[in-house]
Amino acid sequence: MNADDLYIDPSALRALYVHDPASRRMIGWRSRHKGALPITRFGHAELVNAVALGCFRGDCTELEMSRSLAHIEEDFADGDLKLVDLLWRAALDRAMDLSRRHTPALGTRALDVLHVASALELDARRFVTCDTRQAGLAAACGLTVIQP
Repeated sequence: MNADDLYIDPSALRALYVHDPASRRMIGWRSRHKGALPITRFGHAELVNAVALGCFRGDCTELEMSRSLAHIEEDFADGDLKLVDLLWRAALDRAMDLSRRHTPALGTRALDVLHVASALELDARRFVTCDTRQAGLAAACGLTVIQP
């Protein structure tokens, strides 16, 4: 599979670094999907925050959080994750359009809309998420949804 047409929601990606109910499915999906996973700088920031928030919520200890954050940086260094650039003005404009058109029916949250808009701006064709509403929006926008 080509990772260049893939967008992965950072909350789904988090399951590879902090144990949660989606971890087993995400690990299985990742073992079948080779190559660098693309992530925006915003997605990277959200991933780091999600791991740190896991510590706050008691999903992991501070030591486990530190190890998870180090693992993320190792994955960048090893080429398992790669930063992709995005024209944020275009992504935000698209997010506003998607919100107007789809949120009244789907109830999507702003960050979920922003991730789908980002995927579209990056010309992704496949969207990986564990979130049902986000998956509905991605599908409504013509993306192939992968829900490990």
